[in-house]
Amino acid sequence: MTIADIKKAAESKMGKSIEAFKSELQKVRTGRAHPGLLDQVQVDYYGLMVPISQVANVTLLDARTISVQPWEKGLGAKIEKAIRESDLGLNPAAQGDLLRVPMPALTEERRKDLTKVVRHAGEDTKVAVRNLRRDANEHLKKLLKDKLATEDEERRAQDEVQKLTDRVIAEIDRLIHAKEAEILAV
Repeated sequence: MTIADIKKAAESKMGKSIEAFKSELQKVRTGRAHPGLLDQVQVDYYGLMVPISQVANVTLLDARTISVQPWEKGLGAKIEKAIRESDLGLNPAAQGDLLRVPMPALTEERRKDLTKVVRHAGEDTKVAVRNLRRDANEHLKKLLKDKLATEDEERRAQDEVQKLTDRVIAEIDRLIHAKEAEILAV
């Protein structure tokens, strides 16, 4: 493994950490509706648990309402039950085959709780990124120990890994602040 391989692997893994964090942020409910909110809700479909998006069309009716249109007639009740039992605090209403999922307004206390959830998830992601930095630095030290790299190369590579880490953590902070602003906007 060369220094370039180590840096490329660290950059790739840190990028994946940011993507995972972004998908985690999408699950945090703001006052607005978006179809991705129901992605983690699983429905019993002939004995298999599948995401709602695989058994129904999930679209927006307006800024505060999600519509769910099942592809099969008998699935409406199962989807409604799955949404009710999810930890999202949503209460769907059936209108024939169509399910309307109105987004309840967030209370000030709930908004503050959600910002804490976002900060906690951000902190977990930062810890993961710092662990990746540590792993990359250990690989660089191993190269130095095995005399596959000079001290100068190892030091320069560690500095580059640190700069990469700083950039990624700054991006995570930016995402946290943007999501908090979105949550706290009334």
